[in-house]
Amino acid sequence: MKKRVLVFFVLLGMLGACKKIMPKAPDEDQILDGPIEGLNTEETRLFLDGDIAFNDEVFTPQTGLGPLFVSNSCASCHAGDGKGHPFSTLTRFGQTDESGNPYLHLGAPQLQNRAIPGYLPETLPPGLAFSKFLPPANTGLGYLDAVSDADLLALSDPDDLNGDGISGVPNWITLPSYCELRPGAISNAGKYIGRFGKKASTYDLLQQSAKAYNQDMGITSLYEPVDTYSKVEMDPEVSNASIQALVFYLKTLKAPIQRTTSDTKVLAGKQLFMASKCNACHVEKLKTGESPISVLSGKTFYPYTDLLLHDMGPGLDDNYTEGSAKTFEWRTPALWGLGLSKNSQGGAYFLLHDGRAHSIEEAILMHGGEAEQSKIAFQNLLENDKQNLILFLESL
Repeated sequence: MKKRVLVFFVLLGMLGACKKIMPKAPDEDQILDGPIEGLNTEETRLFLDGDIAFNDEVFTPQTGLGPLFVSNSCASCHAGDGKGHPFSTLTRFGQTDESGNPYLHLGAPQLQNRAIPGYLPETLPPGLAFSKFLPPANTGLGYLDAVSDADLLALSDPDDLNGDGISGVPNWITLPSYCELRPGAISNAGKYIGRFGKKASTYDLLQQSAKAYNQDMGITSLYEPVDTYSKVEMDPEVSNASIQALVFYLKTLKAPIQRTTSDTKVLAGKQLFMASKCNACHVEKLKTGESPISVLSGKTFYPYTDLLLHDMGPGLDDNYTEGSAKTFEWRTPALWGLGLSKNSQGGAYFLLHDGRAHSIEEAILMHGGEAEQSKIAFQNLLENDKQNLILFLESL
């Protein structure tokens, strides 16, 4: 009996020691991964399947990698579902206007800069325009996917009829045959509104995922069956079930949670953000329409984007484009999760489409075109006010 009591207290002491040794789990507002609330049992299972496909699956030559590729897994470009690092930046090339890319036979639109043994990686053809695209964060994408076309067009003002200097426009794109139209989709001469990618040249998360498998990892699928090396149609190297699970995972990742919402400096910074008209493009609030995932339908959320293209001025003109976008036009990136970007970027900021800005202030000062007046408004703020505005952005 005494021995049992002694064992009990020894085990109790060990449990107490473990609590002291084990690190505390991070708060939900400090991480980007995790599912949205309200998924049922079957949806949760599908989310977990997609989580494995995204975060655990590493491709090898034996499982289809390459022969040309950029990376061998999804997670290697999106650590913790956050932004990528310049090391994982994608190179796009070959298109300089809205008429399309004439260099597909040379490997465009994306450079595959790595190869499996026995093959040579691609090199950038000399003299062609190119742009570097930093992998984006993945969280909250299902909300953005579910915004109706009508709501996006209501935000668009191509002729600047309200005279505010902001004229956001959609990127009208030709859809691949496998894309299903979202509820209420609006057509323009047979083209539809893109909303994903730096130029909003991708329609939905299925297209985004199938292209990433193919262009980033050299993995063929039923959706994108053409091998990037041979240009020949191949048998699928990843199953439809895996891709659909991954798409569901991306759709049901939670939205970033704002932090320090009651901090007086953060609240003051938000007012300055609005007063500087930054919210003319970085629209605070959107609402989802109808979604096949019931917990995504009719939800108000706060991404700080309008998902439209805007003229960002000559400083950010890379002389490369996609879809109907002009070379100086970029889709407004969502600002939610901005303050957590460093967590997946090695402890430092790499902002804008190619990571050229190393602080939030530097990113603001590189804005031009339609954002010129907002940039000037920021420059004219007192230093203390600038810091409050940045604190607000870091809270998102």
